[in-house]
Amino acid sequence: MAKNLSKIAKQKKIKYFLISFVDFFGVLRSKLVPSQAINDMQKNGAGFAGFATWLDMTPADSDMFAIPDPESLIQLPWNKEIGWLASDLWMNGKQVKASPRVILKNQIQQLNKKNLNMKSGVECEYFLVTPDGSNIADSRDNQSKPCYDQSALMRRYDLIKEICDSMIELGWNPYQNDHEDANGQFEMNWEYDDSLVTADRHVFFKFMVKSLAEKHGLRATFMPKPFENLTGNGCHAHVSLWNGKNNKFLDTGDRYGLSKMAYHFVGGILKNAKSLSSFFNPTINSYRRINAPATKSGATWSPSSISYTGNNRTHMIRIPDPGRFELRLMDGSTNPYLLQAGIMAAGLYGLDNKVDPGEPLSCNMYTDYKNYPNLERLPNDIEESLDELDENKIIRSSFGDDVINSYIKLKRKEIEDFDQNENFDKKRPITDWEKLNTLDC
Repeated sequence: MAKNLSKIAKQKKIKYFLISFVDFFGVLRSKLVPSQAINDMQKNGAGFAGFATWLDMTPADSDMFAIPDPESLIQLPWNKEIGWLASDLWMNGKQVKASPRVILKNQIQQLNKKNLNMKSGVECEYFLVTPDGSNIADSRDNQSKPCYDQSALMRRYDLIKEICDSMIELGWNPYQNDHEDANGQFEMNWEYDDSLVTADRHVFFKFMVKSLAEKHGLRATFMPKPFENLTGNGCHAHVSLWNGKNNKFLDTGDRYGLSKMAYHFVGGILKNAKSLSSFFNPTINSYRRINAPATKSGATWSPSSISYTGNNRTHMIRIPDPGRFELRLMDGSTNPYLLQAGIMAAGLYGLDNKVDPGEPLSCNMYTDYKNYPNLERLPNDIEESLDELDENKIIRSSFGDDVINSYIKLKRKEIEDFDQNENFDKKRPITDWEKLNTLDC
């Protein structure tokens, strides 16, 4: 039986609810609903005009309704009068197929048919920048190799503590916070969970970091590449499949600790990597991070080729420990729900077809990729990744033609808008259009 949000509001003294959903482009959309109206909203949903968001609809379409999932409720630690809710979209009595959360739930159902459940964790990197987004906020954070810099980390202690304390209060079990490889860049890690829980928390984490940064007079950005000479914002995912308490990816007899099932799952991702890039690297700016030249620190830490390895961070997929793998392709602009759904769809294909990923490589892929001429490279731009998606029958079959066609249509409109205003060249400075449209992704 679903939780009664009206009763919870009285118990927790919640005065308002943010009924929220994420559109195709990862934009968080919400309505602020007084608690006295939450009973009706829990039953019938909050109304939205789809055309007003990044969903492929017209002004003539019926209203869509965001029906909140009471299991997703998060009481804002910094403003306990407000409860946040993730929602699924409905229209004319049917779920909206293009609702990213619905897309993920459909993939979860396909895995459940095999008595499997995907657990995942995400590493969300972000920059703390000046309010106008022009520079990093800490002018003293200027080392050429600033990763793990204690002084720069502690100068942001008040903000990082507030974010981490919030995660502790919410029961996310955060376990480390660090200064990342770029000046002004940070990462905060919390415990992995079921894929839907992780996706909801990923959405909320980005909202929380931005909100608390603003409270402290700063601006947080998950933009893939806000500065040419600095490492970009990745969003690595750690993945495993479970049956109850049994990790089906774990095989202690394997040299890397992975089962045959895990290798087939990896094979499915490798086969579909170019198409998945359209979801995992969804912005024009994303491709300044992919296949990028070395940064100030000496390495981009982002993949360039479609390969996998053991504990080696120069490849697209890394196996850091037995029983799981890390996918390093995604960046900070990825849609949290499409991230999880894309991994699942490709992995399911790998399982169903027992896809062989081939032998892992142990080389430094940044310097030795030329020694592997048959190894496929990742797309150079968003147009290439969309072309790959357009032709991909596997992802089309998983997500549905309507969903894929709508996503490609909206993304190509975005590219047209960019082309009318700017000229994209990885060797040229990051454009004003990129910053205007991606700093708050």
